[in-house]
Amino acid sequence: MSFEYLGLSDELLSAIKDAGYTDPTPIQSKAIPSILQGRDILGIAQTGTGKTASFTLPMLDVLATGRARARMPRSLILEPTRELAAQVAESFEKYGKHHKLSMALLIGGVAFAEQEKLLDRGVDVLIATPGRLLDHMERGKVMLSGVSILVVDEADRMLDMGFIPDVERICKAMPAKLQSLFFSATMPKEVKRLTDQFLDTPKEIEVAPPTSTAQTVEQFLAHAPAHEKSKRQALRHLLKENDIKNGIIFCNRKSDVKILKKSLTVHGFSVGELHGDMHQAIRMETLAAFKNNDIQLLVASDVAARGLDIPDVSHVFNFDIPTNPEDYVHRIGRTGRAGREGTAFTLSTPKDKKLLTALLDFLKTDIQTVEMPSFGGNDKKPNNSRQKPASKSAKQSDNKSSEPKRARKKAEKEPAPVVGMGDHVPAFLLRDG
Repeated sequence: MSFEYLGLSDELLSAIKDAGYTDPTPIQSKAIPSILQGRDILGIAQTGTGKTASFTLPMLDVLATGRARARMPRSLILEPTRELAAQVAESFEKYGKHHKLSMALLIGGVAFAEQEKLLDRGVDVLIATPGRLLDHMERGKVMLSGVSILVVDEADRMLDMGFIPDVERICKAMPAKLQSLFFSATMPKEVKRLTDQFLDTPKEIEVAPPTSTAQTVEQFLAHAPAHEKSKRQALRHLLKENDIKNGIIFCNRKSDVKILKKSLTVHGFSVGELHGDMHQAIRMETLAAFKNNDIQLLVASDVAARGLDIPDVSHVFNFDIPTNPEDYVHRIGRTGRAGREGTAFTLSTPKDKKLLTALLDFLKTDIQTVEMPSFGGNDKKPNNSRQKPASKSAKQSDNKSSEPKRARKKAEKEPAPVVGMGDHVPAFLLRDG
């Protein structure tokens, strides 16, 4: 089935063709006709399924007629993160080039005054994160009484980030009669309660079970040493041995993102970093550089694991096994999107036994193991065998050969030198990677 059979306007079909798309994804073919008919939607779909276009495309046609009034947007799209909100805005710009619809993006990191100017002119499409929208509402700069279409995207992510109370408050500020579209990769109890409260006999669309990974992604497990130096060496081996167009490398901790990015830079890789401690402008700049192939690799925390529209990522590397098995699905969903083939590698160390077992139980399948060379022997298990206490004569002998007590006590009191982690590259990275 092509887009021509979904009921979209000729202007929109022209924009879709210009964007290089011909056939809709399953969620698009199921959701678009129902949205055009004015039905509420409950969509359950993993990342990489074309979910964003499934609501942006029909919204453009629905909003094509009508006029926005000052501070009263005609539609509202809630996103859990600034990056996701910015991507939805890009989607509207790409597909709406033949429509004369106004749009405002309300996210943190941007001055209130600039956003207020747009709201004062009146906007057809308002895209916002919950916190920034509530700030504008409390200032009296935006009223939701004119909203006719509501989209709550990545609802389970909203739950993870503690935004559900904010979403409820926003939903209660809108008219009783409106079209509501909720999308979520999973359906936790709290999200189900929210959808039961605000959706009116919705059409439920599920295009893939939340525990399944995309069929287009080839998955590999690589056993690596527990020693951090050797683990980084194992990652570099995978990066060099595979034909990588571009790739995202996921770490569990922000601190590890920073260290790994610096290490890869030292070893000559084209790499950027993305995590929650970065200023918004730098995060957007880094994402743009990765999308434009100005950098080949992106080391990221899970802030980048969901929803980011980077359509052509060839590889994903899990430097750490995620503590939540569901995050594995979202991480590797960054590759193999829109029918393309992708590859995902996961590094597993001896310390990851419990996490690996939990992941395999969640996936209900094994992951193919890739053969790896030995890396420096730094992954030897510590010798935990108990030794007999030394005899009295041995202790006396040891004391005679050791330094005087006064010198030993002085050495114990002096703090060990601390390696700086500022803008320069740490010395230990220069030595061992």
